[in-house]
Amino acid sequence: MKPKDIAALLDEPACEHNKKEKSGCAKPKPGATAGGCSFDGAQIALLPIVDVAHIVHGSIACAGSAWDNRGTRSTGPSLFKLGMTTDLTEQDVIMGRGEKRLFHGIKQALDSYDPAAVFVYNTCVPALIGDDVDAVCKAATERWGTPVVSVDAAGFYGTKNLGNRIAGEVMVKQVCGTREPDPVPEGIERDGFKVHDITLVGEYNIAGELWHVLPHFDELGLRVLCTLSGDARFREVQTMHRSQATMMVCSKAMINVARLLKEQYGTPWFEGSFYGVADMSKALRDFARLIDDPDLTRRTEALVAREEARMDAALAPWRERLAGKRALLYTGGVKSWSVVSALQDLGMTVVATGTRKSTEDDKARIRELMGDDAPMIEDGNPRSLLDLYGRHGADVMIAGGRNQYTALKARIPFLDINQEREFGYAGYDGMLELARQLCVTIESPIWSAVRSAPPWAGAVGAPPSAHTEQEAASHA
Repeated sequence: MKPKDIAALLDEPACEHNKKEKSGCAKPKPGATAGGCSFDGAQIALLPIVDVAHIVHGSIACAGSAWDNRGTRSTGPSLFKLGMTTDLTEQDVIMGRGEKRLFHGIKQALDSYDPAAVFVYNTCVPALIGDDVDAVCKAATERWGTPVVSVDAAGFYGTKNLGNRIAGEVMVKQVCGTREPDPVPEGIERDGFKVHDITLVGEYNIAGELWHVLPHFDELGLRVLCTLSGDARFREVQTMHRSQATMMVCSKAMINVARLLKEQYGTPWFEGSFYGVADMSKALRDFARLIDDPDLTRRTEALVAREEARMDAALAPWRERLAGKRALLYTGGVKSWSVVSALQDLGMTVVATGTRKSTEDDKARIRELMGDDAPMIEDGNPRSLLDLYGRHGADVMIAGGRNQYTALKARIPFLDINQEREFGYAGYDGMLELARQLCVTIESPIWSAVRSAPPWAGAVGAPPSAHTEQEAASHA
């Protein structure tokens, strides 16, 4: 990828940073890729496309270190779970065999698995030695007839977010528009209402969350042409251009996709969330607003009224148990404000929220929910998180898996909210699961047990007592 192409991706017109800073997104700095490089961002953005063979062109470490690190789920094909790499060695680099290995690797993937398409991810080593991955992919497509897509996102190009955008742009420019959607099956447009096509961008079906919201779309006659990229199929990505409305679920990841669909195909879009009763209802209403079908609007209001009444009754006992509880939330992107809304729906107070991966628009939403003086966490090092936890008298830390051991060593309740989690919290029913998991976490008897003195404390010849909670925190 040329420097001017990278600069164009960093300067995203639809991003709030452009309104605040002339330079757009921050340029990569040495060491900034420690939280994920461009290759990692591109791979995790596209890996949930389940019927594609994903080949990492580079050393074995690139594939081994980043494979399957997002808990996405599939209703069918499991090809995306297979790690494929050209496994370049020093001899391959010295002898210039990278392109040849890639061509034969593509053939092996096609012969062995018959995928709907092949995605080839360029990495640092072949990018540095000048392998022409685009040419190899084009030749393989012509040779075998199966689409082979080059995703040029070498790690040294920049950050994980840049890789997300590279992946999104590749999908729009190389895949989208290459197939027309299937016609609506006969008998689907029942009861006289029309079926409308929609697209979800930045939804990865973590822990099966997408399946919580699809039944509501089906009931309203909203056909999801594509989710980019949770539980997606290659043939669905090809049809995104025919969508009547797009929902941007995570703007930090692929906001350029929504912008390009708007510019090239006139598809209106909005940013929303499926976390919490209020945000789920708002997402359904926003689709009805953009599509502008009076009958769809009427049916949406009826569904929202029914589901909100159901949730009020179902959540009542959980709200009684969670009312007044205080949570420290350390996450990023859309979850930095959407989970705040969900926790407030449950009667909890969010004492602080993380914003390390949040856009300016995300921060504005946080202020709307928590006030202008809302504490925002930029530096999530263990010492800072535990200091905030203690200072605000929080009852639970809600964060990603990398913070789990910080919380457990300090003997405080912890709930995983990021991509490695086992439970889906999106949609109306996901809200019930979130309430249940919070209660299970906060009310677990383990916390009183680990904080109490051991049975042998004070006995003659007893071993030293356990650290106090504060002492344990200082060692976290």
